[in-house]
Amino acid sequence: MTATEPAASDAIAADTAPQPAPGATPPRTPLIARAAAELVGTAALVAVVVGSGIQATELTQDVALRLLANSTATVFGLGVLIALLGPVSGAHFNPAVTLAEWWTARRGGVGVTARELAVYVPSQVVGAIAGAILADAMFGEPLVQWSTHDRSDGNLLLGEVVATAGLILLIFGLAKTDRLRFAPVAVASYIGAAYWFTSSTSFANPAVTIGRAFTDTFAGIAPASVLGFIGMQLVGAVVGLALVAVIFMRGKSDSGTPAA
Repeated sequence: MTATEPAASDAIAADTAPQPAPGATPPRTPLIARAAAELVGTAALVAVVVGSGIQATELTQDVALRLLANSTATVFGLGVLIALLGPVSGAHFNPAVTLAEWWTARRGGVGVTARELAVYVPSQVVGAIAGAILADAMFGEPLVQWSTHDRSDGNLLLGEVVATAGLILLIFGLAKTDRLRFAPVAVASYIGAAYWFTSSTSFANPAVTIGRAFTDTFAGIAPASVLGFIGMQLVGAVVGLALVAVIFMRGKSDSGTPAA
């Protein structure tokens, strides 16, 4: 055996060691790094949503084309952000997802602690506000201008319940079936589809909802509509977790123990 062989074997072992899947919260990443990833990721997500909405408005008067441009940019942007930051923080970018993970951890599953919850959620909210301001700055809009886009109709609120429940079902369903490696494509694809099949265009995210109140552009939401949206998103998260519990229920073996 030569002196270089152990080093080579170590390199091979490092390359083949299991890596954290996007969407899974890595246990040994420093909390400050995870908080930074959540802040930057949420800011980038909102900048993509708001910025593409402004760009689309400047390019066309057709509302359908504006929504197509907005949703397409969001799909690609979200997928990239999850792939990049998933191994750091789990790429939540969403207090509803973080709250659902915290609840799952309380019930004995894998998820974030109360301390992590208290760090993640403010980071996401600050990031969302910063992202909206950044998008406005890039397009020469007032940095902070409250949106006048009222979204308080009951059918829109129902759309938020559906959008958020589907998102939680998808993320936690992937986790239950050990398929979180597909999260960048699956989550981005779901949000892109939900832009079109939900009446609310699928905010499905309390932090993003708050951030979008700070811009009076295509993607904005009036401050008076924010609390209603957030309330329905939390309801949707509860519905999503209930669906996960029912759909991915573990069976029992003949001996009465849970099946593997």
